Amino acid sequence: MAAFQRRLIDARGEFQGNGGGLMPRMLASPAGGAPSREEHAVTASGGGGVALRGASRPRGGAFSAAKAIGRRRTAPGTPLWRVAVFASVALNVATLALLLHHYAVSHQHHAAAASPDQRHDTCVQPETSGKREDGAAAPTVEPRDRDTRAPSTGKPAVTHDSVINLDHGDPTMFEAFWRETGDAAEIVIPGWQTMSYFSDVTNVCWFLEPEFDQQVRRLHRTVGNAAVDGYHVLVGTGSTQLFMAALYALSPPNADGAAEPMSVVSTAPYYSSYPAVTDFLRSGLFRWGGDADTFVGDTYIELVCSPNNPDGAIREAVLSSDAGKAVHDLAYYWPQYTPITRRADHDIMLFTVSKSTGHAGTRIGWALVKDREVARRMTKFVELNTIGVSKDSQLRAAKVLRAVSDGYDDEHSSGGAMRSHRLFDFGRRKMVERWNMLRAAAAASGIFSLPEETTGYCNFANETAGNNPAFAWLRCDREDVVDCAGFLRGHKILTRCGSQFGADTRYVRVSMLDRDDAFDFFVRRLASLK
Repeated sequence: MAAFQRRLIDARGEFQGNGGGLMPRMLASPAGGAPSREEHAVTASGGGGVALRGASRPRGGAFSAAKAIGRRRTAPGTPLWRVAVFASVALNVATLALLLHHYAVSHQHHAAAASPDQRHDTCVQPETSGKREDGAAAPTVEPRDRDTRAPSTGKPAVTHDSVINLDHGDPTMFEAFWRETGDAAEIVIPGWQTMSYFSDVTNVCWFLEPEFDQQVRRLHRTVGNAAVDGYHVLVGTGSTQLFMAALYALSPPNADGAAEPMSVVSTAPYYSSYPAVTDFLRSGLFRWGGDADTFVGDTYIELVCSPNNPDGAIREAVLSSDAGKAVHDLAYYWPQYTPITRRADHDIMLFTVSKSTGHAGTRIGWALVKDREVARRMTKFVELNTIGVSKDSQLRAAKVLRAVSDGYDDEHSSGGAMRSHRLFDFGRRKMVERWNMLRAAAAASGIFSLPEETTGYCNFANETAGNNPAFAWLRCDREDVVDCAGFLRGHKILTRCGSQFGADTRYVRVSMLDRDDAFDFFVRRLASLK
């Protein structure tokens, strides 16, 4: 107790220096036993001086603790030690009150001095479900500025002098659409849910959430871009994991290392990640074999990306062999990018939410696989690689896909709100607008060229539609420029060089999927280059 009293008195002394002596300073009696006759008293003047032993009592009628404990005698029937205890308790209570008052005042000053952003960061309020565990209504606390907080993309705001980074296909263009859909794509996952590794042990893909399976099939039936009846749906951490799973599943076993690795090929210009991912682990099962147009051999895995990344061309397999296999990457076969001319029914088809709905950060892709044994081997790869796929991400992706399908389902879109929230309509309008802007900018510059625009009848939209790829395959035609990516980098525009796609360095791939402000600065800057 004595040590605690001394710490409080020391702290109070600091406050008195700032507060003009709100309380008399006084040393407490030693713990245990009656106080000694000669007491240490602190003056009440606020100056902090310590009274000498045996000093006379302060004048005046005001009560002081020195009067209570500094007397040699007490009134009859009142032991001296009781008086000392009472004074000590009173002193502690008063000191504690002073500490709390000082803390409250200082906290208010600190909050007032903080910037609005600092106050926002330190005062984020959790959302509540509206009910407590006992069933009673609980206060709902809405986070401040919920709709104005910057998205967690890590991208700084774009200004006139900014470096415009269009190297990656980051699909932030779709943020504007999803901001307007309300709670249609929102999901709350209770703390007890999705805890097991397993989703459906009767399914070949035992970690596939049934709701995600259902919504994948529903969306393909709605759009008509891929067959789903008779197919196994597999889920992966993005379509890249499923691409690797397909290579593993289609490659012959090579336990003794005697067989040659399977060659993986694709027609140039091919997706820049194909060679990098294929050779990343230096597997003995497969290796990158280059351009399919120049490949010689009967044993291979051909990667067919259609519409193609980077040039948007509609592709078919160019190789044919009984020992050859094909994997169709249909990440961009959606109505916002290209006319849906047929229902694809290849042996292995890969898709991803990154480009279909724009939710790249959810990291969910899926494969439609005909053969059960191939599906089993692909599932085994994912099992060994990541022991399944995040259920939380699957449930979110399922809710997003449901919202997309609902927008085109007569039963769900009868209201005006749902009819206005049609993802593919939004995406197609944006892509048509952006491609018009880009073609105008290239024409104004006079030193760039783009692939010719193509059209086709879209079975989904029931009309003729243009091909508006997610990437622009841009060529610099100026004679003194042999490295288009380097030339644009000098003007603060980041793109991906054609050499990474097996093509000439005069070409670059430009993402068409960034936010409006970044794309607007890009086309203006491009048009100014001569």
